[in-house]
Amino acid sequence: MAKYLLLKHYRGGPQRTETACIPMDQWTPQEVSDHIAFMDHVADTLRERGEFVDGQALSPEGAFVRFDGEGRPPVTDGPFAETKDLIAGWMTIDVDSVERAHEVAAFLSSAPGAGGEPLHEWIEVRPFLEERPGELD
Repeated sequence: MAKYLLLKHYRGGPQRTETACIPMDQWTPQEVSDHIAFMDHVADTLRERGEFVDGQALSPEGAFVRFDGEGRPPVTDGPFAETKDLIAGWMTIDVDSVERAHEVAAFLSSAPGAGGEPLHEWIEVRPFLEERPGELD
């Protein structure tokens, strides 16, 4: 088994569909409820298979933060904050293969959005490091 992080982006990926471009705050309450119910269904299905580790939706608010030197306050955001990628949520899965991770990501991508249509959103699939770079066996 290998762990993968599945990232749901507010925007990003090679191309966006028309449905995926409509921000969630412009969806009807029923569309939001249907989307959340679908995400819960995906998590429950993965739990039954023993593949679900954890998941969480994220707020669109946030900041980039970096170290700016000893004794200085952290630097937040920057001159181009509007270009930062916003992550809508994440799910961690523990599956047998990268192919299975891709199947799960494709299932997540079919979540309903505005008008009840599948979002066809891009889901970023990232494997967890199993060993630190440079470690010897």
